[in-house]
Amino acid sequence: MFQPEWECMPRADLDRLQDNRLRHLFERLPASPFYQAWGPMSAAQLDSPRAALADLPFTTKAQLRDAYPFGMVAVPREEVRRLHASSGTRGKPTVVAYTDQDLAVWADVVARALAAAGAEPGHRLHNAYGYGLFTGGLGLHQGAERLGMTVIPASGGATRRQVTLLQDLGPEGLSCTPSFALRLAEIMDEMGVDRSQLSLRYAILGAEPWTEAMRSRIEERLHVTAVDIYGLSEIVGPGVAIECREEQHGLHVFEDHFYPEVVDPASGSPCAPGEVGELVLTTLSKEAMPLVRYRTGDLVSVIGEPCRCGRTHRRMSRVRGRVDDMLIVRGVNVFPSEIERILLSFQSLAPEWQVVLSRAADGLDVAAVRVEQQPGPVDAQLAGRVAARIRAELGLTLGVVVEPPGTLPRAEGKAVRVVDQRPPSPAAP
Repeated sequence: MFQPEWECMPRADLDRLQDNRLRHLFERLPASPFYQAWGPMSAAQLDSPRAALADLPFTTKAQLRDAYPFGMVAVPREEVRRLHASSGTRGKPTVVAYTDQDLAVWADVVARALAAAGAEPGHRLHNAYGYGLFTGGLGLHQGAERLGMTVIPASGGATRRQVTLLQDLGPEGLSCTPSFALRLAEIMDEMGVDRSQLSLRYAILGAEPWTEAMRSRIEERLHVTAVDIYGLSEIVGPGVAIECREEQHGLHVFEDHFYPEVVDPASGSPCAPGEVGELVLTTLSKEAMPLVRYRTGDLVSVIGEPCRCGRTHRRMSRVRGRVDDMLIVRGVNVFPSEIERILLSFQSLAPEWQVVLSRAADGLDVAAVRVEQQPGPVDAQLAGRVAARIRAELGLTLGVVVEPPGTLPRAEGKAVRVVDQRPPSPAAP
């Protein structure tokens, strides 16, 4: 572990720490232009901060967009040392600010995450997350340096060159999206790379939902232990939570810095332990841009039992999907990750797939799956068997097209799993 005194803190001590940090957070909120409207917290709220937190409103991504660019910043402009931002593909981007202390905390939690994956001082990390306004590249970079690793800042793209770097520079660790890890494996096959000659031991994968079936494919093809890292730029970036290599079951949320809740997406009421709901996070130590009860849109559950790695922070399940990524096809609700799980249960299918949404002449939505077959003899019955499995397990009738190897576009970053070809809805009069 990188910081066992924090990661293995007894729960009673952690509860007291969270109370103290929540009080401090409440005292600082009036400095944020957005939270000023809440007014100062009462003495009763400061006495019972966790109870008070549960009664406070949620903060949403739409509110962050409305506050663009600096309406959420709670420190003087001269104290801001870095700005990151989302892509803004669904409207205004969200801008995230960091003080020196924020950057130090971010480096610490990413160093913890890397250590949980098996990284050690002196190891090399091949970092294939994108650099720039996206938080992945610089987040993993600074955490690896904090741990004492040597960083290879490969960023995204140039896949053949990256394979050569993996061969020549001898990294023990790889950090990238799951889809790009599979892309690297595919190029290694094309280049005839012998995996036993690589030094890779572990892969830290995130920035997109992925399944256990995807993990199995990655571990088999790259000869690594693959763990899931979780984060989002609005909170800090990567490093909010991580799976440990001991169990690879549930992500330890670093609760000394991030207070997690799981709520019903519709009602906002707390979910029972083990029940799937929307993850809500409160920053306990962030200075530049504190957030209270931020609705992440990610669907998870809390894992109650202790972990044999010794960390005492609560674990959350891997992200099951996103509230806004659910597909509704002829009245049936389905998440893309459920389709992926079924597709990858067929060993003859490659982990390259897309769901294509279109609209039929009768005005109803239609979904079809395009997926690649692994190299080998063509199986004319495969599409029918896949469609039958999807219908049996999900109650959803989908057209399935099995494409030849190499047909579908490859991801150099986040994979595009849903292609929406439906015409836009007519504007309201």
